[in-house]
Amino acid sequence: MVKHIILWKLRPEYNNSKIKNDVKSNLEALKGIIPGLIEISVQTDCLESSNADIMLYSEFESISDLNSYAVHPAHVKAADTFVRPFTETRMCMDFEV
Repeated sequence: MVKHIILWKLRPEYNNSKIKNDVKSNLEALKGIIPGLIEISVQTDCLESSNADIMLYSEFESISDLNSYAVHPAHVKAADTFVRPFTETRMCMDFEV
């Protein structure tokens, strides 16, 4: 199993609940669409001590499934429409368990 965790910092002008809700609903909608994607959840309610605005937590059956997810048209559309235009920083950690 592979875990894929992303942290995003939103651009200040886009740091609002509508953007966060759009990211959450569109990325979580990928479950059941992308082969090998076991779990996906997006956290948008963070404590004031956080230095990220949004977290994506996802699990994949294998590294090849994670690589397929990265280029899957449904993921690319969600990322290009609801994530990338609004974020200034992205951090990623992938690991096998």
